[in-house]
Amino acid sequence: MTSDEARNPEMIHSASDELAAHRTAMAFERTEMATDRTLMAVSRTSLSLIGFGFTIFQFFHTLQSRYLDKALPEEAPRRFALALITLGIVLLILGILSHIRAIGRLKRRRARLLSLQLVHSDPPETMSPAMIAAIVLFLIGLAAVASTVFRIGPF
Repeated sequence: MTSDEARNPEMIHSASDELAAHRTAMAFERTEMATDRTLMAVSRTSLSLIGFGFTIFQFFHTLQSRYLDKALPEEAPRRFALALITLGIVLLILGILSHIRAIGRLKRRRARLLSLQLVHSDPPETMSPAMIAAIVLFLIGLAAVASTVFRIGPF
């Protein structure tokens, strides 16, 4: 113990409190990054389903028109593709909603600790890159559905 600490015992307490507040703030940041990673995992799975469904549709559509000459029912590849694309979109929607709920709970918990002065500041409000990527993927999935069902769109 230094002479300053011996003369002022509050100094130890306040330094300990400050370190605890910083550790708590960092724990919130780590948890938020973990929710972003979870959303990215859901996005990767959704991208695989959407991409695989659209690829199956294009592959069988080309194969049937050039080589099979009505060997498969015409709607079979389209239905299978739509099932995969729809599954990918639904999974993505559930992942986005789960992410929004988790971040909301985290922000409420952090606000409570901020009101109790157990953490010092609130981080700035920003949308995570994982959420932006998930929203863009959702729009691409909708375009894939439109292309598969109505044969319109950029694909």
